Amino acid sequence: MESKYVIGIDYGTDSVRTAIVDAANGKIIAVSEKKYERWEKGQYCNPLRKQFRQHPQDYIDGLVFTVKDALSQCDKSVAENVVALGFDTTGSSPVLVDREGTPLALLPEFKDNPNAMFVLWKDHTAIEEAQEINELVKRWDVNYTKYMGGIYSSEWVWAKVLQLLRTDASVREAAYSWVEHCDWMPALVTGNTIPNEIKRSRCAAGHKAMWSEEWGGLPSEHFLTSLDPLLGGFREGLFSETYTSDMPVGTLSQEWAQKLGLPSSVLVGVGILDAHAGAIGGGIKEGALLKIVGTSTCDIMVVPKKELKETLIPGICGQVNGSVLSDYIGLEAGQSAYGDIFAWFKSILAWPLMFETEKERRKIEDGILERLSEEASKLPVRRDDIMATDWLNGRRTPDANPLLKGSLSGLTLGTTAPMIYKALVEAAAFGSKAIIDRLLEHNVKITEVIAVGGVAKKSDFVMQTLSNVLNLPIKIASSDQSCALGAAMNAAVVGGIYDEIVTAQCKMGGAIDKVFVPNMEKASVYHGKYLNYLNISH
Repeated sequence: MESKYVIGIDYGTDSVRTAIVDAANGKIIAVSEKKYERWEKGQYCNPLRKQFRQHPQDYIDGLVFTVKDALSQCDKSVAENVVALGFDTTGSSPVLVDREGTPLALLPEFKDNPNAMFVLWKDHTAIEEAQEINELVKRWDVNYTKYMGGIYSSEWVWAKVLQLLRTDASVREAAYSWVEHCDWMPALVTGNTIPNEIKRSRCAAGHKAMWSEEWGGLPSEHFLTSLDPLLGGFREGLFSETYTSDMPVGTLSQEWAQKLGLPSSVLVGVGILDAHAGAIGGGIKEGALLKIVGTSTCDIMVVPKKELKETLIPGICGQVNGSVLSDYIGLEAGQSAYGDIFAWFKSILAWPLMFETEKERRKIEDGILERLSEEASKLPVRRDDIMATDWLNGRRTPDANPLLKGSLSGLTLGTTAPMIYKALVEAAAFGSKAIIDRLLEHNVKITEVIAVGGVAKKSDFVMQTLSNVLNLPIKIASSDQSCALGAAMNAAVVGGIYDEIVTAQCKMGGAIDKVFVPNMEKASVYHGKYLNYLNISH
């Protein structure tokens, strides 16, 4: 009997990765990655304004290249036996579209207009709009943010869309609707991008768009037009129903089957946000907190409906029925910057190298964080060490506040680069502890912590510090493609290979690579230092 294969396609912040997976055992038989060319050059972004945009053509080019490249690594029979594929993407990363569902940046007149492109999750140009949403919700008879932690964020879709409409008259006139990245990819490859016909992700809509069955879907037209008349009519081109990621959208269109080198019988699943897919691929289950540790962090849990009951957890990124596993409430929290903090510090130290050749610069830069980690790990841990806060891109949770900024205190002329790096790593860990404390305060049971993602796999010092600060063991999932693997597990259910995601996890799940155990002496000191962090926080 021939093996059956599924494909997980993971759109991260910097690149897209495609993994071809044996559905019988979860073995990844081929992986391909492609960076977004325009993004890598810094095009259409302005970090000083916290503007981060990505061109849809980069997504298309990356999809075609990575799928074909991954297939080229396999026997020709593999492509013939691919049953289904699943997408995960960053979020909230929406784009304005026309009546056909075409992202405006794919139209000639908007090809270089950042406002016509996907607004990446970490774009914070909509701070004012998010504040206005929060103020209006407080006066409204329906609490549209009750399942979103009670605070709407500038990282989420309605704030971003409103900011675009206010900023750019040309895109305002051309825009009919908006679509999340994780919804557009399945729609694109199945050949139907009509905005109100797209099968929208329960995960993205519930956590980012104020969608809930309780009030019939999205916020009312009256609410949206009260926020700003520019939003009038947008709801008409949107949706009321949403779908979990174990549901099919359709099969590959003939056009896309040919482009990707796959049969047109391949089923395509409903999209999901990358962190939630990573949680599935990392082995999420009741009681396990999955930390996706990369440029930012997302903390994901699943809780039985009967256990959560009527509890509303304030200050997180939502609690949504079916956003991760179909029969559970999915909880999301996270930090707006984690690996980005360390990358920023590296770029500060490496600034003089900008005048060197790219080859020479990369050669030196690649070793900076490794050397900093080596030296920082030798330093003692003391309560009166220098302190840092982790809000270099604002605070996502607990209690979203994009206006907060990072800080360093306690510097002297004796302060060294490893000391500063150590303080930044500790600050990131303190931010993680604040999230866990918020969950524990509302009786969410945490029996284990599992970490996945680039930072989790690459930096022992960062993960050991996190274990010390949390005073908990941290398990590191063995797969370095947890998000793509989670998307592939969803695809295995979509393709009928398994009845539910939990079964797919059991059959396709990866092992634990290593476990970081807290150092009790350091954990005790960090308890006191964390109190200092909280004092700064308040």
